[in-house]
Amino acid sequence: MEYDIKDINLAPQGKQRIEWADREMPVLRLIRERFEAEKPLAGVKLVACAHITTETANLARTLQAGGAEAILIASNPLSTQDDVAASLVADWGIPVFALKGESTETYMRHVRMALESNPNIIIDDGSDVVATMLKEKPELAEKIIGTTEETTTGIVRLQAMVKAGVLNFPAMAVNDAQTKHFFDNRYGTGQSTLDGIIRATNILLAGKSLVVVGYGWCGKGVAMRARGLGANVIVTEIDPIKAIEAVMDGFRVMPMSEACKIGDFFVTVTGNRHVIDKEHFEAMKDGAIVCNSGHFDLELNLEALREMSSEVHTRRPFVEEYINHNGKSVIVLGEGRLINLAAAEGHPASVMDMSFANQALSAEYLVKNQGKLGAGVHVLPTEVDQEIASLKLRAMGVSIDTLTPEMLEYMSSWETGT
Repeated sequence: MEYDIKDINLAPQGKQRIEWADREMPVLRLIRERFEAEKPLAGVKLVACAHITTETANLARTLQAGGAEAILIASNPLSTQDDVAASLVADWGIPVFALKGESTETYMRHVRMALESNPNIIIDDGSDVVATMLKEKPELAEKIIGTTEETTTGIVRLQAMVKAGVLNFPAMAVNDAQTKHFFDNRYGTGQSTLDGIIRATNILLAGKSLVVVGYGWCGKGVAMRARGLGANVIVTEIDPIKAIEAVMDGFRVMPMSEACKIGDFFVTVTGNRHVIDKEHFEAMKDGAIVCNSGHFDLELNLEALREMSSEVHTRRPFVEEYINHNGKSVIVLGEGRLINLAAAEGHPASVMDMSFANQALSAEYLVKNQGKLGAGVHVLPTEVDQEIASLKLRAMGVSIDTLTPEMLEYMSSWETGT
């Protein structure tokens, strides 16, 4: 078995951590038990491009239990947990090509190696694998049953592929499932982003001004958690509906041209390019701390920051201070990559339980509906979404009401009114 990891001897530690995460992933565990019995993915070659964390390891175990022949590669150079990668190879025999801190060149080499396995299903995180295949090896698309996408950024890219007429197989928009973005993006990103900032800096957030760039589900989570820690939260937005929602939620809203002058911390969560640009870096106060929790590091124009800086110093792990020509400094966390995975451990297992339940069931859905789904972006059926939520509630010991026959009759009738 081929693999490319840091150190196979880290496997015992990784196995302990994988099993610890599994305790908080009851929904995925139930799916794994069913997959073990039914083998719905038997004979399927699968490439999963994901953050190689303890939670992803339990998804990989579930796919393997379902009969899939899976290969794992990292979706971000700084998100791999090397002990987890080692355990997947040593304890479960799953090929992993991922190293924490790998170069962009190594990352792309791993993407191309994974594609050489001629996969039938791609589980993607940012759509790099799908994009690389369509650009470099379009002939492989003939064997693709479909792809599943974990992120907002990846879905935007898939929709661009549809518009360009190049996506010729179905794609499951896992990120659009309610049991994914309502919980993973909001509660997972909210907690893990602040966790990464605190681990990297050990700076008190209470009383500081923290600017959240983007008020989608991830931005809402970051803003909520930052306020809970005592920060004075400012939101920047381009969408008037999201902006007014932030105002109604009690946050100050202003353009980045104003926020950049008063922020102590900046967190980007937009999925767009250069939302913090050269003019913003120039206007920031001395010692402003900048980080990103969107998928790609290009949310920060780091090239411009390097050009306007005379010195760069590493102050702590994942903390780099850029000294500008005017003597002021800007501090960048985690090289501008996902701070929650670069400096912390990513989302808690309990929220990834639902996200990865969606991934596993999306892969099964693609196989069961092979030849029935058209090319383009699809959402997992509502009943599957609700099944995941019901399993999660049951695991939490929470019961809810059900509709009575009288209620059902009323909802299906037009005759009863005032």
